[in-house]
Amino acid sequence: MIEIEVQNETHQTQTRIRFAAVPRIGEGIRLREPDGMWASYDVLDVWYQKAEFGDVWMPYLHVRMTPGEGGGGGGDLAAHHDFHAGDDQFGGQFADQLRGQFAGGDGAAHTGELEPFKI
Repeated sequence: MIEIEVQNETHQTQTRIRFAAVPRIGEGIRLREPDGMWASYDVLDVWYQKAEFGDVWMPYLHVRMTPGEGGGGGGDLAAHHDFHAGDDQFGGQFADQLRGQFAGGDGAAHTGELEPFKI
């Protein structure tokens, strides 16, 4: 096992995780979110620094959440897009409808709380 320091750009955190192999730039990895859910991350950078002990080089990863991953939270879809009333032909009606659907209004796309996937 190789202990690698992972610098998470999405949450501005640094953690040490054990891997069987060092991931390469561009590969995707699954990491646990602070809320306990799993999410996909892209490896942006891999580099090595000499350790404080001996002649050993320690690997470091720089990761960012994969675009489209929401961390399982669902959220307000209309809030993630820059919708303005009058910008579309329906005068903002589409954005209001999305807010209603994803905020638990009529025709809610999701009810209840998400559970982590069990293998």
